[in-house]
Amino acid sequence: MPDLFAVLAEPSRRRILDALRQSEGLLVKDLVAGLDLSQPNVSKHLRVLRTAGLVSETAERQGRRYRLRAEALRDLDDWLRPYRAFWTERLDELGEYLDSTHPQEGHQP
Repeated sequence: MPDLFAVLAEPSRRRILDALRQSEGLLVKDLVAGLDLSQPNVSKHLRVLRTAGLVSETAERQGRRYRLRAEALRDLDDWLRPYRAFWTERLDELGEYLDSTHPQEGHQP
């Protein structure tokens, strides 16, 4: 399985995922039109996303429909959770420090 960070490092792939997230599934031609990318480029990125398990595809008469597989991002989200907590705590501490060193006149919590 490909490294999700490497897969998601490509901006065009993130744009494709964003478009799929906002829909019930899109055909390749819809992605091409909506993202202003060439058809070969979109197909190449979809192949990488499919191999990584981030999108699913179904064959339809009009073409292949791609859908986001959000559950595939769960492992990544689980890994990132402690880092979000770390930064939330640090930013809260910074906010408290700034409030204590530069109180705003007339400011009431």
